[in-house]
Amino acid sequence: MMKPLYPVILGALVAATSPAIAQQPKVQGAETFASAPGRGEVARVIRVSATVTAIDKATRTLTLKGTDGKTFPLVASADVRNFDQIQVGSDVVVGYLEALAIELKKGGGAKVERVESSTGGRTEPGAQPGAAAARKITATGDVLALDAATQTATVRGPNRTVELRVPDKKQFQMIAVGDQIQMTYTEALAVSVEPAPKK
Repeated sequence: MMKPLYPVILGALVAATSPAIAQQPKVQGAETFASAPGRGEVARVIRVSATVTAIDKATRTLTLKGTDGKTFPLVASADVRNFDQIQVGSDVVVGYLEALAIELKKGGGAKVERVESSTGGRTEPGAQPGAAAARKITATGDVLALDAATQTATVRGPNRTVELRVPDKKQFQMIAVGDQIQMTYTEALAVSVEPAPKK
């Protein structure tokens, strides 16, 4: 289970998890957490193994079956070269990285906004089918109010106002009304096809 510095941020302001990944109940991965005065970051790397059970070449949609027996769809973008090499029965490993960095901006003054950018890459012709993509979302919000009893900050972002609980008392004491909180969420998704294991 992910343990971000401010647990409600992903759902409240970012809400940017890939639907295909979110549907996968069984994953393996590792988490890292780091903090400094006015800053915190959490990241996790997940690897999900599945088997291709169906392929819709017209829509480039793979139906994958996880180790728990549940199936989920995954659309292969045009950047996935050698798509025709993927076959029913192929084992697919999805490597997924997501990270959330939170930074206190003393005094504010920055534009309250949400900015999204993405990058991508693909394998060389003749190599195993695969692709990589990354998405970054940066949201900046104004601190409107503070509640010392509950250690919560009321932050107005570009789309809504939320209550953010700050578990670390020292971090909370650094925040003042008029400051800004900037959150940067990054997710990277890589899809590769590996030979099916011998039985």
